This record gives sequence, C-alpha cells and structure tokens, in this order.
Amino acid sequence: MLQVADKHNISTLAVENFKQIAGQGLSGIIDNSICLAGNQKLLIAHDIENEHLFSLGNKLAQQGKTPLYFTKDDKILGLIAIADTIKATSPQAIQELKNLGINIYMLTGDNQLTAKQIAKQINLEENNIISDVLPQDKEAKIRQLQNQGQKVAMVGDGINDAPALARADVGIAIGAGTDIAIDSADIILMKNNLLDVVTAIKLSKAVIKNIRENLFWAFIYNIIGIPIAMGLFYTTFGLKLNPMIGALAMSFSSVFVVTNALRLHFFQNNYQTSSINKDNSSTAINIQAIDLNTSKGDDNMGLLNNLFHKNNEKQTAKIISIEGMMCQHCVKHATEALEKIDGVSDVKVSLENKNAVIHVNQNVTDEQITNAIVEAGYEVTAI
Repeated sequence: MLQVADKHNISTLAVENFKQIAGQGLSGIIDNSICLAGNQKLLIAHDIENEHLFSLGNKLAQQGKTPLYFTKDDKILGLIAIADTIKATSPQAIQELKNLGINIYMLTGDNQLTAKQIAKQINLEENNIISDVLPQDKEAKIRQLQNQGQKVAMVGDGINDAPALARADVGIAIGAGTDIAIDSADIILMKNNLLDVVTAIKLSKAVIKNIRENLFWAFIYNIIGIPIAMGLFYTTFGLKLNPMIGALAMSFSSVFVVTNALRLHFFQNNYQTSSINKDNSSTAINIQAIDLNTSKGDDNMGLLNNLFHKNNEKQTAKIISIEGMMCQHCVKHATEALEKIDGVSDVKVSLENKNAVIHVNQNVTDEQITNAIVEAGYEVTAI
C-alpha cells in the first residue's frame, strides 16, 4: 500500500502516541485525531460498532481472509481484507507430518472463521485449531503440551512466534521470517517451504539411526577384538592376535564407522513435490466506495471481492548473481531491497546458489536492480 501511495505521490502523515495493542491492532494520533487499525475486538473495545460492516468482515473471514478495520475519531473509514495465501506444498507437508505420526496444531491470531477456512485448505482437523491467540497464548499452549509429557516442535516466522519458538523443545524458524523469530529458533529453514520441516525430521531420524549403527559396530568389534588381543582365549581356544594385525583391525574399525556415517550424503526424501505454476501478473489496487449504513450486504460483498484485481502486464524472469551474502539475514536484506523496486515480483533469493530470481515488467531496468543490491551492501556480478 505504501508503494502504491508513493507511486501516486500521496504523502504519509506523522503519527503520534503510536501503540501496538496485542491481539487487536494499532492506535495513534494523526492530525489530532485518534486513529485505529485492527480487528473487530479493537473496535468493540473502543465502543465502535457497525453491524453491516462486521457482517461483511465475517463473510470475508469465511473465505479465509483477515478483515482489518480502520477508524478515525470513532468513525469507521472502511476495512481491508488480507488473504493468507497457502503455498502449494503446505497441504502435502501437513500430510507427510501426519504420516510420521505427528499431531499437528495450528496456533493463529486470526479469528475462528478465517482459521477454519485455512485449516480446510491444508486438511487440518478443526479440533487442532486454536485461533484468536496472543503471543503468550501460543507459549502457554506449548507449555501445556510439554506438561502432558509430549515433545513439541514449533514452526513460526513472526515476532508473535518468538516466545513459543523459545519455549518449544525444538524451535524451527522460516528463513524469510523476522530476525527475532530466527534468533529464538534452534533450526532455521533455508527455504520458505514447510516440506523442509519434514526433511529435517526424517534427516534427524536417519542421523540417530546411523549413530546407533556405529555404536553397535564399535562395541561388538571391541568386545570381540580386545579379549583376543589380550590373549584371554589363548589358553582355552588357542586364539591370539598379532599386534600388527590388531592395529590394522583397529584402523579398519574407524574406517568402517566413518564410511557408514558418510552414507548420510545419499539421504533423499521419498516424496515428490508437484510443480507450481507461477502467476506472473502484477497486482493493482482498486478502491471502491462502500456505504457503511446500507443493508445491502451482498452488494457490498461484491465490491469488496473486487477490491484487488489482476493486471495482465507481461513480465520477464531475471536471474541476478550476487556476491557477499553470508547468512539468512543477508538473504532477507537482499529480498527486501528487490521487493522495494516498483514492478518487481516473485522475489526468490538463494544463499546456496548466490543468486536471486525475480519477475519484472518492462519498466524495470538492470541499473535499478543493481543499485538496489549495491545499496543493500552486496555486489552484482551478472544479470
């Protein structure tokens, strides 16, 4: 929204007495007017109600969208619906975790209607949905599960997830998440893909299995070999071991253990990810006027559904080779720098490949891209 406002030369106003209200939204004073932005709870807490607008918000929530209401001096200005786009691999990741015998919960600050709609898309049972939760509620739920003797892993990417990530037995942060979430986690996923959670669990099980195999071999090898080398079986069975052969056998034991451990390099997932068809169209904002006092909820609903429409502007994919990125924080900074360029979409920055894949319209130049990366502190070697 700020990018669109800047494009249309709409200046922002200074905010005074800014406050963040946990689980509800934001408040501040703009031009001596008290402004609110948040969910329905925030408005009700300030004795601001509008039956028709709340009805529209509930209908949007049933579509899996989060309605945010905006007011000025107790007068409702309107609402914006934010849709949480489900990644194509998320339902598959949920099913893979279920196949591993893992019980999955969804902890979200969204309202119950939105949470249920999202859960349907990922095939998650309604009993495992916990909605309208504050950051401390997420941490409390994890503590409750731990008190029941369960081992808990938490996956999150936002500021509100940090307490829960720190409380969990294993905290897993999305690499593209906030810094505080990354700092609170034990594991950081390199890609923004829930299937990597499945990979991490399967890989950890493979490592534990490999360790047990190596311990078994080492103990059995030494239990048999050491008594023979000491001559304990010489008087009874005539068995003895030349020291040179014993030294060679000991070296072979180490080689066997190391070779067995190296088999982990061949670890592979036994699932296949489906290809994702990218929609390279850009998004434009279309503002519609809505009569907040009308009883024609269905008509207003049609207007809200058309609030955002797709612009079929042709885009081109570009691959940018970047030097200087050292960690996921660098990936995040490079991603933010590219996303700030008007006309750039679908930004995918890879630390492993040291590049970024983006889609741009015809107005974006290579010079703009290079300048954005350089200003972020990195070097562009090729586009």
